[in-house]
Amino acid sequence: MNPVLVARDQGLFNLVGGGWPLLHLRSFEWFFGPRAEGRLQRTTAGLPATAGWSMLFTPATTGAARQARRRVWGRAVTLPAVDLVCVPMGRIRPTCLVDAVMRAGWLPVRRRCGRPGPAVGG
Repeated sequence: MNPVLVARDQGLFNLVGGGWPLLHLRSFEWFFGPRAEGRLQRTTAGLPATAGWSMLFTPATTGAARQARRRVWGRAVTLPAVDLVCVPMGRIRPTCLVDAVMRAGWLPVRRRCGRPGPAVGG
């Protein structure tokens, strides 16, 4: 597996997923459920969108690879953890678990890429 291509794919995933509520909050809320405060949702969505942009345009260097791995693992654990806590509490819809599974699904893909060579990401 080419780690640079995987990083680019993951970057596109983050950019699209984060950009959705920024561009059309109503359709996002239709699927994932209404949010108490649109400003907070947009702010939260901006983080993966920004990370996605970074993953798409960060040069494939060894130093970038080390930083990317830490950020990838942090996001892939943190964002699904929020969903796994908030869904059982009834704070957000179970459809949010789709996002959790998709984000966590990047972990084994990235792990398969191994350590050799640069693996960019945000």
